[in-house]
Amino acid sequence: MLRNRGSEALFAFVLVAPFVAIYGLVFIYPAIKLFSVSLTDAPLIGGGSYVGLDNYTRLVGERRFSTALWNTAYFVLLTVVPGTMIAYAIALGVNRLTGSLKSAILAVFFLPYILPVSVVYLIWDWTLNFQFGIAMYVFDLLGMQRIPVFKSTVWFMPAVGLVTIWWTAGFSILLFLAGLRAIPAEIYEAAELDNARRWTMFRRITWPLMWPITALVLTIQLISQLKIFDQVYLFSQGGRPNDNLVLVYYIFLRAFQSDQGGRAAAAAVVLFLIVIIVAVVNFQLTRLSGARNR
Repeated sequence: MLRNRGSEALFAFVLVAPFVAIYGLVFIYPAIKLFSVSLTDAPLIGGGSYVGLDNYTRLVGERRFSTALWNTAYFVLLTVVPGTMIAYAIALGVNRLTGSLKSAILAVFFLPYILPVSVVYLIWDWTLNFQFGIAMYVFDLLGMQRIPVFKSTVWFMPAVGLVTIWWTAGFSILLFLAGLRAIPAEIYEAAELDNARRWTMFRRITWPLMWPITALVLTIQLISQLKIFDQVYLFSQGGRPNDNLVLVYYIFLRAFQSDQGGRAAAAAVVLFLIVIIVAVVNFQLTRLSGARNR
């Protein structure tokens, strides 16, 4: 028996060892290295002198970092919950369709998700560009004044949030559709026999059973939007990039333009901790809410 247990343990170790090694190489070691660099005044490439927590204390009073932190939080508020609700509503509508029409509508909503960010940027630049955007010609026909969407501090984040929801909704829709298809049809048939209305069935059946999927989508969206960079970087070209800073954009500027690897690493550690804390808190809150809905 002891020999069998030893063989099983050895066999399990052999199976797990490649994953542990790769995980340590691509995640644990870079994370430790990032934290160690954040305690130095190192440039982007090369070593530096130890400065302790000086890079972190300098972040507290820095206006650009505060702007990046606020813009990131604002962007999360604009996209996570609204994007999840929109994807949920679309999934409910698509789920009621049948046949080739259902596949075609689903393909229309999922197509933007597979586009690279450069293509997304071009599509929406052609649409909302102040000089030649299609939407601006519509404003002219309606007698409305043109709006420099991507050069305005007021309109920039809402516009990028709209673009992001349009771009990423397809994956959330697929997750919601998978959850809706997993609900047994017999439950709805029994509710119809009891003369339950659609709103009652949604509130009593669909919403509670779909809550785990909703929590998953919220968590995925939250983590993704906290790391927003590509859209902000592209749409800020020719505009006011300092007013549109987000955390990853701030890290990019510190590392690749200012050649301040230590300060960029400190900001990256702060973002890493924010993502972990917010994801854990969101998971706990959604788990408690799901328990109450049952």
